[in-house]
Amino acid sequence: MHNRDAVFLEDLCPKLRVRRWRQSLHSYTGKSCIYCGNTSESIDHVIPLSLGGLSITENCVPACLSCNGDKSDKEAFDWYRQQKFYDPRRAMAIRAWMDGDLRLALRLLQWAQPNDIKDKEISKNSKLAAMNKDWSFQTV
Repeated sequence: MHNRDAVFLEDLCPKLRVRRWRQSLHSYTGKSCIYCGNTSESIDHVIPLSLGGLSITENCVPACLSCNGDKSDKEAFDWYRQQKFYDPRRAMAIRAWMDGDLRLALRLLQWAQPNDIKDKEISKNSKLAAMNKDWSFQTV
């Protein structure tokens, strides 16, 4: 049996392929909205479908329901510049995402959220310190 003779589950169920694609978009950004940084629950078309945008990775970004609903079918950069949470680093990340450079987009997003990363590291270090204290009590 050759690989081309195989039948894949994704071929029989296209919805599964779309679901995995959507999940992969969320995983790129750590399930955070590309616009504001909150938890992403939806996928937004940077260039809306109504304006000729396509459902491809370069045009679809993870977004929270609030940003996705507020943006609606507006042009992303004009809408984003008017928001109180506007961050030029995130705008550059969106542009890099649209250009297909996901690696640059993710680095810019990490740069836009340095405090979140530091907070996670601090909480991880405090957990490790607590574990070490627990071990020290057991060894005494």
